[in-house]
Amino acid sequence: MHYFSGFCFTNERELFSHLPLTQDLFTLTGFSYGAIRAFKMALLSIQKGKRIQTLNLLSPAFFQAQSTAFIKMQLLGFRKNPQNYMKNFLSLCGHCEEKYFKAGTLEQLEELLYFKWQEEELGQLLNCGVKINVFLGGEDKIIPSLKAKDFFLPYATIYFYKTFNHCLNCDHL
Repeated sequence: MHYFSGFCFTNERELFSHLPLTQDLFTLTGFSYGAIRAFKMALLSIQKGKRIQTLNLLSPAFFQAQSTAFIKMQLLGFRKNPQNYMKNFLSLCGHCEEKYFKAGTLEQLEELLYFKWQEEELGQLLNCGVKINVFLGGEDKIIPSLKAKDFFLPYATIYFYKTFNHCLNCDHL
């Protein structure tokens, strides 16, 4: 399984060991911002005739339902004080362990905020036999998980954990 890390994260794959993830050679998995990168890699791979069997999207960065004002506010906050922005971001994610932290860049933040998931591209993956799994937390403070669930439902098997945060863990345990 090839894994793509989330914005401000590195080597966090072990955080998701409790999830029923497909983990074979032909699987791509991405968390948050990494879900975008895994998705793009899946599209590129099938266009090149390579085999991709499963795409696991863990709390995929889904901001196309957010207002322009929200996106501008996020970018302004990062530009004004990147350290405070990242600290607050990690706190909202529900996981603040230093060992998983890697400073994010403005370019990465812009990419994840402006990225638009395309239904046609999701359909392309399905038509090529790629199984898509989407894992979402009902108490996610980063993305609108219910809107993401509704969007991905026609294309993916949805694993929706009502009490989980963005890192797909329970805050109260």
